[in-house]
Amino acid sequence: MRAHAQVTGGELATSAIRADFPILDQDVNGHALAYLDNAASSQRPRQVIDAVADYYRHDHANVHRGVHQLSQRATEAFEGARSKLRAFINAASDREIIWTRGTTESINLVAQAWARPRLGPGDEILISLMEHHANIVPWQMVCEQTGARLVVTPIDERGQLRMDEFEKLLNSRTRLVAMGHVSNALGTINPVRDIISLARARDVPVLLDGAQAVPHMAVDVRELDCDFYAFSGHKMCGPTGIGILYGRESLLEEMPPWQGGGDMILAVSFDGTVYNDLPWKFEAGTPNIAGAIGMGAAAEYLQALGMESVAAREAELLEHATGVLSQVPGLRIIGTADAKAAVVSFVLEGVHPHDIGTIVDAEGIAVRTGHHCAMPVMDFFKVPATARASYAFYNTEEETERLAAALRKAREMFA
Repeated sequence: MRAHAQVTGGELATSAIRADFPILDQDVNGHALAYLDNAASSQRPRQVIDAVADYYRHDHANVHRGVHQLSQRATEAFEGARSKLRAFINAASDREIIWTRGTTESINLVAQAWARPRLGPGDEILISLMEHHANIVPWQMVCEQTGARLVVTPIDERGQLRMDEFEKLLNSRTRLVAMGHVSNALGTINPVRDIISLARARDVPVLLDGAQAVPHMAVDVRELDCDFYAFSGHKMCGPTGIGILYGRESLLEEMPPWQGGGDMILAVSFDGTVYNDLPWKFEAGTPNIAGAIGMGAAAEYLQALGMESVAAREAELLEHATGVLSQVPGLRIIGTADAKAAVVSFVLEGVHPHDIGTIVDAEGIAVRTGHHCAMPVMDFFKVPATARASYAFYNTEEETERLAAALRKAREMFA
């Protein structure tokens, strides 16, 4: 994956990087597109687009068990992508990398195949108030199925996890800790190493929702020592409908398959079925082959840029955005943690977030408005919704200046 033109002396060359993303080179409503909705979904570089298109042009066939050349090439590319994702998060083995439809399905897989067979009345699952709905609802469902109890760690007024309360809530009844690595609604980077260390001392497994972390910082699952890690392709410059569940091999071995069908079996008869080995026992049916190949290309692209360089560039964008947007009259930032990813959620006095979204869209600026699949967070801050500007390494300071100008215009319209 070519990166020499995009990285100079460890710093990212934004103009060269932006040239990799064809979608950014367009006008929306008569203005150059400023795409500030990366926490919802990032854009794709031509390297990813080309990888998917080349697969469909030259190599498409169903994977595994095919003896013809197209099937063998498709299988090699599909399994090669698995290896790229293993390397991207430094997992120990390809056997620990399970293809899913995304973070949501990854969490549901753990909920149904790991938690449900093990939990009973009196057991507890410990999460936090700032979780995405995808890391709340699957655990609520398991609790309904098993009689277990969902316990919620509170946050403070800056959107930071109350670690003092976490330590109190982590107890002999806790069977699993499930936490977001980074909050999609607030940008808060949680102290996951401390969380894992405390849980490990009690022999409690930890699942991390890494959807908002993997695209923006280096993640090493072995260094973290987590048990499960879930993330999505479309947040990290890859295709939609594809994701990863990393699981510690010893835990995955113990788990029953979640779904039945082709590819997750070794032998089937009416007397019984022999399930496949890892990782395929969790991958029933024809997989998203093109999505996997595209996600592998996205991992290569990000690695070529260097995740440390990505994180450094986005820290610059966050610092600039926080300063500029804070100067907009009537604007209040929701989520001011010491450790943040490049996400700025805010409200503007006298202007509903949905109106903000419509007004800035007229200026060619894409932001997300609503509850961001984090209704408990909105309830905590006593707001119905927020507007959210979320950044990627290909964004510019000038785009934030345009956003601030559009927000001033919105304030004047509703004055």
